[in-house]
Amino acid sequence: MRDAHEVKIVFSLTCVLRIAATALSIASAGGFAAAIAAEQKELPCNDDAMIVFDASGSMAGNVGQGIATTIPRIDEARHALAEVLPSATKFRRVGLITYGPGPYQQCNVHLDLKPTANAGAIIMRTVNALTPGGRTPLASAVEQAATVLDYKQKPGVIVVVTDGEETCGGAPCDLGKQLHAAAKQLTIHVIGYRVKDFSWTGEQSILDVRCLAEQNGGLYIAAESKEDLIEALRKTLDCPMVTKRASPPPSQSYLDIIRLASQGALHRPNH
Repeated sequence: MRDAHEVKIVFSLTCVLRIAATALSIASAGGFAAAIAAEQKELPCNDDAMIVFDASGSMAGNVGQGIATTIPRIDEARHALAEVLPSATKFRRVGLITYGPGPYQQCNVHLDLKPTANAGAIIMRTVNALTPGGRTPLASAVEQAATVLDYKQKPGVIVVVTDGEETCGGAPCDLGKQLHAAAKQLTIHVIGYRVKDFSWTGEQSILDVRCLAEQNGGLYIAAESKEDLIEALRKTLDCPMVTKRASPPPSQSYLDIIRLASQGALHRPNH
């Protein structure tokens, strides 16, 4: 038969374990809720997006600007889009604006597709059919993309893929400020593909398009290869995949309970 001290110890142990289990349950629930909230914050992938695709004359140039390199810039951009669009268009509606092709040496901008679900194949058919030509009305194209997104009323994302500077009199940085002031929540990313090879005004032209992105919470990413383009598109257009998170560590209160239990509550009194 257990003596009174042993009964007291067993009762104390039972109480402590029940309290510890309750504390762990609360901590786990709180950690799970926090994880869900963090995940939702990290995945704003349902915002409509517009791709602004540069098909101006410079995109016909060879990637390496040398006799040994025969791959046009536009082909590298096409390959990068083909790699990323299948996953990106599963999460959000995507549309397309292209600029360049059209009447010779004019500032041509064309709305090819409004934001559409599962638009990858449609976009690739359009991009694959483009013949580079014309000038670079970058600011005008971005402004039209913002209008298509109804940027004053809805959140949206614009991803610009370009290899050159504005050549139609637009002011990308000023436009960026204007859009930011009027937008509900517009994000503009600019991917500059070997821009330095076709910059007539030097560093200032890069700073101008960088300003366009930064004014609207976006990234300016310089890409020098197809692999760089793919990575840049994944950062800006694609959505991060949902990954399993590790269970949160035990809360400090739970650890304190276990420590007290081992040091005090479970200490058997002397007879």
